Amino acid sequence: MSGILLVGYSDIVLMIFLAKKNPISSKKFSFLRRLSTYPISVLIYLLLRPAFGYFGDIQWSFLEIGSFFAFVGSGLVVNTLITLLHDSVLLYEHKMYSELELARLHTANAEAMNLALKQQIHPHFLFNALNTLKALYHKDTQVADDYIVHMANFLRASIYHHSANVSKLKDEVNLCYDYLAMQRIRFGSAVDCRITLADETLDNYYLPSFSLQPLLENAFKHNNFTLEDPLQVMISQDGDRLVVSNNIQKKKIKVMSTNYGLANLAERYRLWSGDEIIIKDGQDKFSVSIKLLDNEHSNH
Repeated sequence: MSGILLVGYSDIVLMIFLAKKNPISSKKFSFLRRLSTYPISVLIYLLLRPAFGYFGDIQWSFLEIGSFFAFVGSGLVVNTLITLLHDSVLLYEHKMYSELELARLHTANAEAMNLALKQQIHPHFLFNALNTLKALYHKDTQVADDYIVHMANFLRASIYHHSANVSKLKDEVNLCYDYLAMQRIRFGSAVDCRITLADETLDNYYLPSFSLQPLLENAFKHNNFTLEDPLQVMISQDGDRLVVSNNIQKKKIKVMSTNYGLANLAERYRLWSGDEIIIKDGQDKFSVSIKLLDNEHSNH
């Protein structure tokens, strides 16, 4: 047992020494390790021969060939077993390191794609908002000023959360309040939007950043609405999912679309949480359902 411990300890010391000058995964490290550990292990067992003989009350001599080769063989076998054990540990460590690096690369790639997808949203929003603002200033400067205030609040929040992959649901809803205020300035009572989410839900759940606004914009973009037949949008909770629904009053003239809205959200949601959004396109009602993220997913 003492021989095994001494060989094991000496192997570890040599590995630490060699690792300071050579990468552990390099062939040079492996070669030098074997080149040095085998002679040392044999030397240890040969030096232990007198001790084994003394405690075993066995007469020994350096001239006894059989005893000599027995100790040499013991040193080689023990070192081989310890080397295999160390190789297993190093292989496991290398595997864990590779998996960690792969996870980091996957996360970095997902964050980069998520940011690229989010950047598609802002030019589209700004284009519509600035066109609306131009039209409002020709009609009523006070109304246009109110519109600018809400647009500034929306853009400020957008910039603040620009680098965030996920946002608290409460922040996402607050972002939508400014967006909806802008739409009410444009369309008045032709827009009826209701948000029926409990405070507990708003405070404890998360969504990928800028998830709700594109869904609302999608409803405005593809439907006709008037004071007599308003657009009715509902943001509600169904179990562990958030549902954004609206009545269907499709425009007779097909709207040119880049299809960025739902596709963008679906891809970002898949990248960040692994979940899919659920789209239901019925005869009178259109809805999009997305899973609410808990705190664990928000730190992903």
